[in-house]
Amino acid sequence: MTTSDTSATSVAPFPGAWRPNPASTVPLFEQLRLNIIERADNGTLAPGTKLPAVRSLAGELAVAPHTVARAYKELEAAGVVVTRGRNGTVVCARDEAWSSLSAAAAEFAASAKAQGASFAEAVQLLAAAYDRE
Repeated sequence: MTTSDTSATSVAPFPGAWRPNPASTVPLFEQLRLNIIERADNGTLAPGTKLPAVRSLAGELAVAPHTVARAYKELEAAGVVVTRGRNGTVVCARDEAWSSLSAAAAEFAASAKAQGASFAEAVQLLAAAYDRE
């Protein structure tokens, strides 16, 4: 093994030690989606980072492949990742406006949790606020 091989293995690839919480009321695909968004926003998943293949990540996380596929599909629709066929799914570059929205969302989520709101209740509140002008 060369020194470059050793340094490459010192950084844990995604998802590292993270695992979804099956006891959570948040669906598994949503937990994965939110984790990837958080990592993309904080730079842990830099633009251009290739995510594991659907089946590979599903096996590592002990979830159904459909769970990972749905998370990837929703992330792609939101512009967080892009899927390039056989070349895999990679993290897209994020702009400053998106990071600001992500920070506001994290603050709202923390506040909702602290006040005992369920995920569904928090989503309802957000949807109502979004529809108001």
